[in-house]
Amino acid sequence: MQIEIIIIAVIVFLVMTAGGQININELISDNQMLFLRLKESDWDFYVRARYGNGANPDLLFNKRIKNALLVMVLAFFFMIQDLNAVKVLIIVVIGIFIFKMPYSDIKKYYARHMHEIDAMLPHYLKNLEILIQHYTVPVAIGKSMAEAPEIFKDGLQEMINAINSGDDSIEPYMQFARNYPVRDSMRMMRLLYRLSLGRQERKQEQILMFSRSISSLQQKARETRYKNRLEKMENKTMSMLITTGFGVMILLVLAVIQLMNI
Repeated sequence: MQIEIIIIAVIVFLVMTAGGQININELISDNQMLFLRLKESDWDFYVRARYGNGANPDLLFNKRIKNALLVMVLAFFFMIQDLNAVKVLIIVVIGIFIFKMPYSDIKKYYARHMHEIDAMLPHYLKNLEILIQHYTVPVAIGKSMAEAPEIFKDGLQEMINAINSGDDSIEPYMQFARNYPVRDSMRMMRLLYRLSLGRQERKQEQILMFSRSISSLQQKARETRYKNRLEKMENKTMSMLITTGFGVMILLVLAVIQLMNI
């Protein structure tokens, strides 16, 4: 009888949710500021790295919240019999697991493609360096957007808007680095800001320093790429050796068995 009641309660809950009597989206919207405290600082970057600028990080984050709440409610229905502190803790842990799982998956994607994404920044900065030789830093950034990697375009636009609105501090540059936490982004944005403040007579000297930093960054990207290729080759070689070893062992065992039968 208990199982039947739980099943009926779950069905009623799902029907009311589908019919709009229970609106989880409205619950999330009304408590958006509270839920945003749970949002990881690098979530937006990982979403853009995985799905491109067309994806809405806030929408996907709200979906994580919704899925976690639904699973917690369903878990509550199944554990409502003799509910105690341990079961409440289990329900909370399940909710946290469901909430964190998409973040963990998208972070693993970045880890697998890290060298590709990290290589985008020095490639963009190299093109920017050429423009800086002829224009001021803000103008060069604006002109560079057409050929910038798609993942950086929204952040570059935000940076240009902040600079054009009169913010001549380092904050627009640092905000870009925080939005795109790729290798050495903080250091490169500081160098770019210093370059924007430099006097005209020191411009070539600062551009040379900026160029050396970009070359160092490109070298790191190449080393990472070669390292990943080498590790991939080593893994394939090891797999081949292990497979060959097991095959030889199986053949030897079969040969011994056949000799014993003779």
